[in-house]
Amino acid sequence: MSVRARPTSPHLQIYRWTITMAMSIFHRATGIANYAGMALLAIWLVAAAADQEALNLVNLIYGSWFGQLVLFGFTWSLVHHMLGGLRHWVWDFAAMMEPGQRELMAWATLAASVVITLLIWTVFVWMA
Repeated sequence: MSVRARPTSPHLQIYRWTITMAMSIFHRATGIANYAGMALLAIWLVAAAADQEALNLVNLIYGSWFGQLVLFGFTWSLVHHMLGGLRHWVWDFAAMMEPGQRELMAWATLAASVVITLLIWTVFVWMA
């Protein structure tokens, strides 16, 4: 009996990038980013429970331009991950599985995450 070589999978450079592939990667990345964002929330809660001086320091850091940028990114990460989860939930029902529909949902997830994040920041941060 002769041993045949097992077929090998093509390398990533051969695949053509698609929006669904990119959104899959973003979904994983936002899941990881949400862990870091929750640490920021925990720091703020601990500072609030400690004393006014600690809370003022954390608010000063989070209120800086860099802190605001990080919090904006965290908000987008939460929204994008939630919408990606809803997209996968729709797919669990074998709906929207045609190639055009999958791509439309992926683009809609990206666009809606940006719009909803801007809406959240407009209503609750910039106009407050």
